[in-house]
Amino acid sequence: MPTREPAASSFTKGTGSNMASALKAEDLAQFREMLEGLRTRLKGDLDGMTDEALRRNMPESSGNLSNVPLHMADVGTENYDQEFTMSLIENDQDTLGQIHDALGRIADGTYGKCEECGQPIAKPRLQALPYTRHCIECARAMESQG
Repeated sequence: MPTREPAASSFTKGTGSNMASALKAEDLAQFREMLEGLRTRLKGDLDGMTDEALRRNMPESSGNLSNVPLHMADVGTENYDQEFTMSLIENDQDTLGQIHDALGRIADGTYGKCEECGQPIAKPRLQALPYTRHCIECARAMESQG
């Protein structure tokens, strides 16, 4: 099936000019709102996970008043849970950074432009992953390179 090229009149190619012209003002407002909602949700998730991780470090949080664990498997489970929570926190912090950067791109007029090739990022991709920096083609190429 042949692929269709986007109409040249709807995008400014290769000039690095204002990418916001490719997206309508209401589209940018919708993406800003979406990004701000994601940021709010992730901040709440991060606060909850951080509190949970910190409570696990306190001996009285387990309900066991002695410092001796009941069973070695309990210690392993506690360690696994804490490491898992810490990795979720790290991922969410990374995503928050990407959201912050995307909001900056909206403000400076470069939102929706692939940072790798300079071409417009498809609107469905932005709807699925509003903080993305790359078009699907460049993302695939980067992923295959490792």
